[in-house]
Amino acid sequence: MRTTLTLDDDVAARIRAEARRSGKPFKTVVNEYLRAGLAQRRAIQALPTFRIESRNMGGPLPGLSYDNIAALLDDIEGPGRR
Repeated sequence: MRTTLTLDDDVAARIRAEARRSGKPFKTVVNEYLRAGLAQRRAIQALPTFRIESRNMGGPLPGLSYDNIAALLDDIEGPGRR
């Protein structure tokens, strides 16, 4: 299929450089990179959703609170230990 495609200057420069490096025609390099990009996108979409299971680790010790983490760390580790 023949079509007109407008490439950003930086993309065109990278494709020209790859064509020179590999000795392949510009058109071949464009098609190879498009195929690779489309295949990679398909593979990423096929990955299962990452899930995190929460676990109850209990509350803070009596007299401590999660409301002010800096103060909690000072109480547990001592001032300035962060």
